[in-house]
Amino acid sequence: MSEVRLSAESRTEFGKGAARRIRRANKVPAVLYGHGADPRHISLPGHELMLALKTQNALLTLDIDGGADELALPKEVQRDPIKGFIEHVDLVVVRRGEKVHVEVAVHLVGEAAPDTFVTTEHQTLTVEAEATAIPTGVDISIQGLKVGTQIHAKDVKLPAGVTLVTDEDALVVNISAATTAEELEAELAEAEAEVGIVHEPTEAELAAEAEAAEATEGAPAEGGSEGEQAGS
Repeated sequence: MSEVRLSAESRTEFGKGAARRIRRANKVPAVLYGHGADPRHISLPGHELMLALKTQNALLTLDIDGGADELALPKEVQRDPIKGFIEHVDLVVVRRGEKVHVEVAVHLVGEAAPDTFVTTEHQTLTVEAEATAIPTGVDISIQGLKVGTQIHAKDVKLPAGVTLVTDEDALVVNISAATTAEELEAELAEAEAEVGIVHEPTEAELAAEAEAAEATEGAPAEGGSEGEQAGS
């Protein structure tokens, strides 16, 4: 897993105004929790923190005011909904050798059999691992898998020392038959009908209907020959 060292500073100012001043200095306000200690309010270097958090469950080694190092894992990251920059971070203190519960991402590897549709029912799995040995994710091979194949949590191979916390019978990956163009069109028409959407015919459809109408008008009446119709 990724372990990143960051210099942190204690902070005594709180509130929106203080947070804005910290961000203007290219830093991020954060709170450090855990192990029964009182929460500690700190600030972290913005750019370095952003790079560190690109890796899920990054282990942070915090040098707070030049004192003893603290190990921490990100618990909650608040980002600006528009610009995406980090606004605030909650961190939880961990110890080397301590086991923690974390969410790890599921990565699909390979290609399923032709004419299949792959659905990932769980994007992450909850596992228990040592704080200093958290996997960045788990790989699941779907190479050549056929319609009807299902992969449950208990089927996922985890790294050594990592145990599953998610329900072992939870469906993670489902392989079904790919939807044909005709089925997709029928489903769309049904959905539109349910919400009261009226399908407007295209120019091609209108032209086809006009040709069909002309052909019907010019056809002989049922039960009579062309000659009979001509002499009537």
